[in-house]
Amino acid sequence: MTTLEITEDNFNDTIENNAIVILDFWAEWCGPCKGFAPVFEAASELHRDIVFGKIDTEAQQGLAGAFDIRSIPTLMILREQIMIFRESGALPASAFENLITQARALDMEEVRANVAAQEDEDSEDS
Repeated sequence: MTTLEITEDNFNDTIENNAIVILDFWAEWCGPCKGFAPVFEAASELHRDIVFGKIDTEAQQGLAGAFDIRSIPTLMILREQIMIFRESGALPASAFENLITQARALDMEEVRANVAAQEDEDSEDS
């Protein structure tokens, strides 16, 4: 699968119906975004079972605002609807590939347990 343009219209369906989604928040005027684009595209060709989505922060200001995007490019990985990674800045291909490998290797039962424990702790603090 090549990259998918993510909009407010297809965001929820994309996240809910795919095990791993990697999002690239970008803008046309952003030099580092343009530099990272070929790395992102190449990874999408290599990992066809993962959805690679691009969110144009100029056209999709609602999504950019919902995720409090302050600098671009911002890379985000969601696995089973849980954000497991978020970082601003372009990555070299080797670092991006390593990140994808780590995302695949995560024990999602452990991640869900950690999320639940954090939510319990947050509700106790309230």
